[in-house]
Amino acid sequence: MPVELYNDGTHKCIAFYDLVSGEGVQANQFLIVNGSHSALLDPGGDLIYNDLFMKSYKYVFTKNLEYVIGSHQDPDIISSLNKWLVGSECKVIVPSIWERFIPHFAPPGKSKDRIIGIPDRGMDIYLGNAVLKAIPAHFLHSEGNFQFYDPLSKILFSGDLGASLVHNKEDQPVDDFESHIKYMKPFHQRYMSSNKVCRFWANMVRELDIEWIVPQHGRSFKGKEMIGQFLAWIENLECGVDLMTQDNYKLP
Repeated sequence: MPVELYNDGTHKCIAFYDLVSGEGVQANQFLIVNGSHSALLDPGGDLIYNDLFMKSYKYVFTKNLEYVIGSHQDPDIISSLNKWLVGSECKVIVPSIWERFIPHFAPPGKSKDRIIGIPDRGMDIYLGNAVLKAIPAHFLHSEGNFQFYDPLSKILFSGDLGASLVHNKEDQPVDDFESHIKYMKPFHQRYMSSNKVCRFWANMVRELDIEWIVPQHGRSFKGKEMIGQFLAWIENLECGVDLMTQDNYKLP
């Protein structure tokens, strides 16, 4: 069921935690509504399209959806794009590095003049009277990767960074960081490219006023103390190429 992360009567952030079933990896989808304007963030694949389409109706007439926003190119991020392009008049906002690849998810001709590329430095996305900030998260894990900060709700939608592989309580914020690490560490060690970019990212987001970090998989981090624990952990994590040795590069 939809979970309202923020609602001031005009501006709303809604999360969908429970739409993936069967063989697909658990993933969270997000709908941001400001007045009559709306955007879907990382809407996922065909596995969940029908459910997400129907459950979004409580908040927005889907035909009028303004934007579908993809943080990067993975199937669990945006492989349902073909259906959103047919079922709405939306524009598609994706990292510019993936702009030429995204049409592979779309019917021929349907993506023409509807894709907006996010430059490497990031950009502001205007949604009614609100602004979503697309901030760089390159190589965390995708080469061209972005996260989205909503200054009104003070929520950072962090994509795969902060993701956890859990099997329950996905809709509940983490309440014990140390015990939660085991659900994050293997994923981050494999999918994040290096400690160097983790540190750059942590330095950048400390400049934002964040009350809630909400990843695309698993549980979120709510409150300054919990967010501080996550930032301290990620900026000290060895991952990706940090862990590679010649043993990882041997002929089979």
